[in-house]
Amino acid sequence: MRLSAVRKVHGSGHSAVTALDGVTTELPYGTFTAVMGPSGSGKSTFLHCASGLERPDQGTVEIGGRELGPLGERELTVLRRERVGFVFQGFNLLPALTAEQNITLPVRLAGRRIRLDRPWLEQLLEYTGLTDRRGHRPGELSGGQQQRVAIARALITRPEVVFADEPTGALDTTSARKVLELLRGLVADIGQTVVMVTHDPVAASYADAVLVLTDGRITEVLHGASAGAIAERMARLGA
Repeated sequence: MRLSAVRKVHGSGHSAVTALDGVTTELPYGTFTAVMGPSGSGKSTFLHCASGLERPDQGTVEIGGRELGPLGERELTVLRRERVGFVFQGFNLLPALTAEQNITLPVRLAGRRIRLDRPWLEQLLEYTGLTDRRGHRPGELSGGQQQRVAIARALITRPEVVFADEPTGALDTTSARKVLELLRGLVADIGQTVVMVTHDPVAASYADAVLVLTDGRITEVLHGASAGAIAERMARLGA
């Protein structure tokens, strides 16, 4: 996927804030990219524009060779639901549904547009370690298990890209490590594309590349950096 000269301004007049200022980058398919930067650097806006949750004021965003700009709201909604996966810090699971029902929810919402691929569902349940928890509701699962449900839900439609926004922010160290290993494994084992916003250098070290945002611009790209090297770089930026 690709962002070209993407600009996004929040507010207007004297209160206007430029969240993204001409961002151009290519996120290769089958790779794991982390996005980092100081508070207010534009990380969340980057994810929102890249995923189609927000429209940029200028520039273009392409997913799977398809430019998002010309799409109407209904087309964009369908694309987000069927071709893009989302994982958030807060899990966003429906408490009345079982783990399996939460995972398959995007397929059911699509109606006749998508048929449930049951072998793929079984593979996801096994891959995420949820086979024996499929009938449990979110309140009966640990935080790490709930996030794994959210990851499986993001993958059920076989999306072009999975966007993860601080996916380990609400987890303890052990659960966070398991989630990061799962995301890393998705890239290595099935060629999934993952884009993750994080403030955690340890989380970022699992990625193939780290995009460093400063004042709405990509100021650096780190490849294969250790958690220590990433932490040192963020400290210099005041992050």
